[in-house]
Amino acid sequence: MQAIEVIMKKRQLNEQSLEKLVTNNQISAPLWIQFRHAPAQSIYPAHGHAWGEFIYAFHGVMEINIDQIDYIPPPPYGIWLPPHLEHSGLNRTAVSHGTLYIHENLCTEMPKQAGILLTSPLVSALLQHLKQHPQDKDDPKHLRLLHVLLDQLHHATLVGSYLPHSDHPVLKQILDYLHQHPSDNSTLEQLAQGVNMTERTLARYSQKELGISLNEWRQRLKVTKAMSMLDQGKTVESIALDLGYANASAFINMFKRWMQCTPDQFRKSHHHL
Repeated sequence: MQAIEVIMKKRQLNEQSLEKLVTNNQISAPLWIQFRHAPAQSIYPAHGHAWGEFIYAFHGVMEINIDQIDYIPPPPYGIWLPPHLEHSGLNRTAVSHGTLYIHENLCTEMPKQAGILLTSPLVSALLQHLKQHPQDKDDPKHLRLLHVLLDQLHHATLVGSYLPHSDHPVLKQILDYLHQHPSDNSTLEQLAQGVNMTERTLARYSQKELGISLNEWRQRLKVTKAMSMLDQGKTVESIALDLGYANASAFINMFKRWMQCTPDQFRKSHHHL
């Protein structure tokens, strides 16, 4: 854990080298969809706008940060951002995604807060179809599909953030270190010692800042990393190793406990989209 300070210096340099992506300053229709491919290590700088957005990742795992909370939608789900909400985005891996822009007047039946939307399989199918069959934005058939998509989003269930974030100087050091070293199995006491803090104080900070224990946060981090690795086609065995598990079965048990499916089942359901 003495490496944390070195890691932090490297990370500051890395953040300066992240590719900044262009954000939309206007939308060209009340309902408008756009498909993009964002490279790894790229960011959407903090911004807000007067319309709602539903963002869906086909491949890769994106992180949307709102008010110090990281929203990481596990495929095949997307994230809902209501109008006038400042947010930023980070793509640690390459991400292929679609964004449905929704005029403020059409957001009345959408949730008033941001979160992950547990959508129906029809949403995934519609998005896949729209991506594969691009049409003129004014085409009546195209607009009908967008309205069906919006109607489906009205019936989706909103869930909260998956991976809380903190700008607390000391806690942020540890979280950033664990992001870069997900296989690190240091105890809470060892992590605390690495930043000259007692285990009890670190536990208290974690609960206060994150709303969950640091151990739970680490489990969620591993699940998030695993989703990205499964998406990249890595084997379950190599993922287990990369995440610090002694064997594949321990990793599978952890993943199933969090996602209610095995890593292979998750991969198959995602790749059918």
